Amino acid sequence: MDKHVLLLNGPSSSGKSTLAKLLKELILAKRGERYDIVSIDGFLTMNAQDAVYEEDVYNISPDLCEAAAASLETAAGVIVDHVITSKRIFDQLAHASQGCRIWKILVSCPPEVLRKRETARGNRCPGSAQASAAYLFPKDGYDLTVDTHSMSVADCAEQIFAHCF
Repeated sequence: MDKHVLLLNGPSSSGKSTLAKLLKELILAKRGERYDIVSIDGFLTMNAQDAVYEEDVYNISPDLCEAAAASLETAAGVIVDHVITSKRIFDQLAHASQGCRIWKILVSCPPEVLRKRETARGNRCPGSAQASAAYLFPKDGYDLTVDTHSMSVADCAEQIFAHCF
C-alpha cells in the first residue's frame, strides 16, 4: 500500500484544521485506514500581539516534518495542516515525505471571510490571514482547490476524498 500525504495548505483561518479532522474521520469510515494529523498549530505559538514570519515557520518546520515522517511509519498516511510560504519550507516537507504521494490541496476562502474568521478566533495577529494568503507557496500546481466558504467543510472533505482515493 502506498502512503499518502494530504497537504492542506492555505492561509491562517481558512478552515484547514476543521477540514483535517473531518477528512481523518472520513478516511477511517470509508477506507478503514488511520491517518494522523500533523498541524502547524502544534508547533508554532500564535497570539494576537505577535506577527508570524516566514522565518518563524521555517524554524519549526523540521520538527513538523519529523512528526509527519514518524506518522508515516505507523499510520496509513498523514494529513498535514500547514501554511507554507516558501520553497524552502515546502522542500523540507517533500524531503520528509520521500517515497510517498503528496497530494497538494489548496484550502481557500474569500479575503473578507478570512478577516471575519481571524477576528472571531482572537488568537491571531490582525492581518495575518491575508498576509499568509499573499505568500502561500506554491502559487499554483495544486492537485485540488477547495473553498471552505462556498462549500461546507464536510463537502470539502468529501471532494478531497473522492479526488485522492
